[in-house]
Amino acid sequence: MTRAVRALPLLLLPFLLVACGTQEARTGTGAATGTGSGTGSAADPAELASRAEALGVAPELVYVTRAPGFAVAGQSVGVFGDDGFHAAYFNRKTRAQVEMFVDRGTLTAKNCPAAQLGQGGPTQPATCERDGNLWYREAAGSHEYAVPRDGHVIRLVGDADRLDRAVLRAAAEAVHRPDAEELTALLPPAPEGSATEPVERGDLPPVGDGAPDNEVGASG
Repeated sequence: MTRAVRALPLLLLPFLLVACGTQEARTGTGAATGTGSGTGSAADPAELASRAEALGVAPELVYVTRAPGFAVAGQSVGVFGDDGFHAAYFNRKTRAQVEMFVDRGTLTAKNCPAAQLGQGGPTQPATCERDGNLWYREAAGSHEYAVPRDGHVIRLVGDADRLDRAVLRAAAEAVHRPDAEELTALLPPAPEGSATEPVERGDLPPVGDGAPDNEVGASG
């Protein structure tokens, strides 16, 4: 089943990036463990949860990456599938784009060829190559590095003609959980009152079973 990204169509990204600007991505080539943060202080778990859940994203599926010359397009950030995560990174100079998809599941030698590349990508079987702890996949002009985690997979996808494999691999190696600064730049604040607190109703009696008082008065 094809999973949908409930975010702005990526065909519009190059135009929006020029018009509205982007959040500058951090640069670096060091590999991340996937459980640590970036170079800053760790993001507050409650803050991460409230921001992610406001978008319909599971907090544990929110990741960021670093790629020299690439910046995350804020308009691309959104939910993927049921509660997965999606973000796109764009390079203004080369016009190359790296899409990040994070979703539940696993990637093995058995299911690797049949797994689809990206959103609306090629449906033909992919060639799969194990590259350390990563999977490198290619099909119909698109290529991807997949980073398996416990119960989910982080996938970095791009156009093989525009995006060099080494750049894609570096982005895959750099995926990590957002630190406090990255979280602020990546996800909008949760709407006020979005927390799951009881809603006060004025028509509920203070005693009894809590049903609204709909009794008709003497003149009713």
